[in-house]
Amino acid sequence: MLAVLAPGQGAQKPGMLTDWLDLPGAEPFFRWAGAIAGADLLSLGTTGDAEAIKDTAVTQPLVVAMSLFVARELGGLPGPVAHTPQAGRDVVITGHSVGELTAAALAGVLSVEAAIALTAVRGRAMAAACAQTPTGMSAVLGGDPAEVLAAIERHGLAPANMNGAGQIVAAGQLDGLDALRADPPAKARVMPLPVAGAFHTHHMAPAREELEGLVGGLRPADPSRLLLSNADGAAIGSGAEALARLVSQVTSPVRFDSCLATMRELGVTAVIELPPAGALAGLAKREWKGAGIEVLAVSSPADLDHARALIEAERGRAEAEHLPDWRMVVAPARGTVSPAEVAEGTHLPAGTPLGCIRGRREEVNVSAAYDGVLAEWLVHEGDLVDAGDPIARLYPEVTP
Repeated sequence: MLAVLAPGQGAQKPGMLTDWLDLPGAEPFFRWAGAIAGADLLSLGTTGDAEAIKDTAVTQPLVVAMSLFVARELGGLPGPVAHTPQAGRDVVITGHSVGELTAAALAGVLSVEAAIALTAVRGRAMAAACAQTPTGMSAVLGGDPAEVLAAIERHGLAPANMNGAGQIVAAGQLDGLDALRADPPAKARVMPLPVAGAFHTHHMAPAREELEGLVGGLRPADPSRLLLSNADGAAIGSGAEALARLVSQVTSPVRFDSCLATMRELGVTAVIELPPAGALAGLAKREWKGAGIEVLAVSSPADLDHARALIEAERGRAEAEHLPDWRMVVAPARGTVSPAEVAEGTHLPAGTPLGCIRGRREEVNVSAAYDGVLAEWLVHEGDLVDAGDPIARLYPEVTP
């Protein structure tokens, strides 16, 4: 199985489009994408400096448009194929944060135009939320995970990204981030990230509300390729569920570690990270060290032939027979859990509400990510959970 990774904000670099403009159709594509996004993506991606492309309102559509252009340049990916969330697949797609909109387009949930337009709205809404309170994000590299999470909480911050490979991203007010950097957890270092605010935390609640008011006008298709969610690494079974998760992830932690675990469990043999590439490929290499999985970061046009060769190799490979026997439903946020009144053994369609997590600042709903059977509740009413803690176990329903 081939995995395709779509990067998020923070992966951008000054001049990132320059080398790609020699390819036929590149300049018209970015002018067209810029017209949809309401921003001069072509100029930003060629002459914009680091500060200009840090602006959330324009960075997000710039990153998504670049990934989508290069995916198109690759001549398509394996498929699309008819499948259930558990069978009939030769590629798995996942994105990181705003990269989930790229992934949704590559999986056929959204058109390219809709993905860029929704990304632009998301970016502007999140930029407006950033302007309300000075906030930011810092990567905590290394250290004991429990100690890192305790330090993040001690400084009034939130774990916005659980990226795997020893990387947790803290987010919140700048004074808390400064204090964390001055007093890092043992055997860890803290690195500020080039983003404009505390994404995937309660600080983005106004942006989430704006997106909730818009997505009802979209008509998403069900994924035509296996699409994993940042919420818990689970497969997304419907277009409606994909949209709901795209909205909720604005204020919920990114669990890229769970996506990496799912890809490993599925038997992924090769990985392509779309540009602006490097960060996700690095996480995958460190997390899967010694597993023999080939990981390619498409950093320049010179990498296209290698990427095409990986795609062709996966087209000719027999589909792996191993599939996960069950999936965990995990808490998307820290708080007190209130499970839904659903009996164990119940058949659940994708999107079935499974309860909510009540935190100090917000309430986050939890739902089934795919059709399945509720095998076991792992929590009781009133239990305290952290983001990523398992709350239920589901067995996938596989269509014969």
